[in-house]
Amino acid sequence: MISNRMGKPVTQRQLRVGEMIKQSLGMIFLRNEAKVPNLETNRITVTEVKMSQDLKVAKAFVLPLGGENADETVNILKEFSFLIRKVLSKKITIKFLPKILFAKDESFEYAEKIEKLIKQTNK
Repeated sequence: MISNRMGKPVTQRQLRVGEMIKQSLGMIFLRNEAKVPNLETNRITVTEVKMSQDLKVAKAFVLPLGGENADETVNILKEFSFLIRKVLSKKITIKFLPKILFAKDESFEYAEKIEKLIKQTNK
């Protein structure tokens, strides 16, 4: 069973809505439909979307291709999240369109760090 940080189990509905938003954001970025200024959205990968219990907030973990300028990319996405949300509203049918929070996905860096530690201990 999957649980969130508060220890409450994540519901199937949260997982389903999160996956739907993840796929929709991926297509919006791939097709550059949001027209975010100074950003090539087709170079952004949406790795995961976590939904709040009430489905009113979606936290989207993103990473630019190659991990270059990740912090800058996330800041631009945060600034223009209203544009992305507007395009998303036309893509999915849901009772309440969640507020989208963007965050840098650090799971790849973490995995790389663990891998280096394992290699060091094996020497």
